[in-house]
Amino acid sequence: SIAILLYLARKFKTPDHWYPSDLQKRARVDEYLSWQHVNIRGKGSKLFLTKVLLPLLTGQPLPPEKLESVTEELNVVLKQFEEKFLQDKPFIVGSEISLADLVALVELMQPVSAGYDLFEERPKLAEWRRRVEEAVGKQLFLEAHEGIMNARNL
Repeated sequence: SIAILLYLARKFKTPDHWYPSDLQKRARVDEYLSWQHVNIRGKGSKLFLTKVLLPLLTGQPLPPEKLESVTEELNVVLKQFEEKFLQDKPFIVGSEISLADLVALVELMQPVSAGYDLFEERPKLAEWRRRVEEAVGKQLFLEAHEGIMNARNL
């Protein structure tokens, strides 16, 4: 949860880039963390639930028009994410990774695990993903997402 991440960043005095002491940078992290709940998380989770969990639980195939509608909702917030938060910066807050980037990529992996490669036709988003993975470490990134990436195999 966001509250736990912020608590840990404060308690263990993590490197400043994760949750910056500079008030403007911190406000940018806080802004994204607040926005993402009903946007990236809300729409990404909805696609995952609709495409993976609902058919698994009901045993019924997903109506194509439902998937199209949910996918379009996600596409709208992805465009907002690129334009408002990423802009032309390497990371959400600027030149260094922050908790905002970490949370954003984790949420975006849900639709990816459902088979929707949202990075494929978005070069800016794909480059940002590469930078975040590199900053965290590719192996750690893969380990952290192993469970969600195998959800379709249930």
